[in-house]
Amino acid sequence: MLLAAEQISTRLFDILIHNLSVLKENAYRTGGPLALGRLMELATIDRPDLRYAPLNQRIPTALVKRRQSDIFAVVRQGDVLLHHPFESFQPVVDFFEQAASDPNVISIRTTLYRVGPHSPVVEALIAARRNGKQVGAIVELTARFDEESNVSWARALEEAGAHVVYGIVDLKVHAKLSLVVRREGMTLRSYVHVSSGNYNTSTSKLYTDLSLLTADEEIAADATDIFNYLTGYGEPESFRRLLVAPGTLRHQLSEMIWREIHIQNRGGQGHIIFKVNTFIDRRIAQLLYQASLAGVRIDLLVRGACCLRPGLDGASRNIRVRSIVGRFLEHSRIYYFQNGGDEEVYIGSADLMPRNLDSAGGSAGAGQIRRTDPQVAG
Repeated sequence: MLLAAEQISTRLFDILIHNLSVLKENAYRTGGPLALGRLMELATIDRPDLRYAPLNQRIPTALVKRRQSDIFAVVRQGDVLLHHPFESFQPVVDFFEQAASDPNVISIRTTLYRVGPHSPVVEALIAARRNGKQVGAIVELTARFDEESNVSWARALEEAGAHVVYGIVDLKVHAKLSLVVRREGMTLRSYVHVSSGNYNTSTSKLYTDLSLLTADEEIAADATDIFNYLTGYGEPESFRRLLVAPGTLRHQLSEMIWREIHIQNRGGQGHIIFKVNTFIDRRIAQLLYQASLAGVRIDLLVRGACCLRPGLDGASRNIRVRSIVGRFLEHSRIYYFQNGGDEEVYIGSADLMPRNLDSAGGSAGAGQIRRTDPQVAG
């Protein structure tokens, strides 16, 4: 039997009937919502020949050797970049669990957006509080699909004595950011985790995302400023290495697009690559049209909606738009600027849409700048 939406065209309806080998008398148009949830039953069919082979997730060699002893020592030696789900999310869990048990760790602060009903990350935060550490969590209660579990985890954190902030009025805290402060000898060192994905062990096996673990002092200082802002201790005027919405993200992205235009106009070769979930911001689209007219090469990887039309004479001849649809949900956001050979790459949680660039809470678009760096592992 075939059920299709009432507004489907006759041509498409006939194609579905033919390709699915459905008898016409068993094909129906319906004006009500389709019960797509019933399709989940297909996943229970015992047909291993129709399934993907199990994914063998790897862990970087440096972390395999040290993850059970001191993940902080690895991060001190150099940044660790993880590409999920091809690389395991377990090092991120280890980061929180070791911070919770390490007697030298003083505090842990994090943003919780979609953590799911079973969260070893939140359990580690609760254990950290019980071990006498300062724990702060910004919990976004309007995280779609996870509102109920977020409320439950927030209550559990409060009961453990953690400082819980329930978002910010008129802003959605969409950032995926954590900060661990650790006593090392006579000094304090900060460790940061910034990601394009959620602190969710289930989706980490299904979504493609990037995670960065770093002890970079400028990034740590920016993360400290962000958490101070989110918890009401002041709003910084600028940041060192992070692009933060709604403060600096749109302006700096625009400036970097103009920089590629200027490089192209001076005889260089401008190149921009953006990978996002959604692109519906008209102002950024207009800037990319201008860059295309100047001769800048632009590659866009957009999983969903895209308001920009590529390949148009007099507008977007130098723009190519592709969408990756495969085994995993493409979730990472990456912004690349060739910058005359001094390449800059940013990762983060912001899409090219007004709510992420202008009105998504605090560090919603926290993009992580990475210049070409041979020390990045992963």
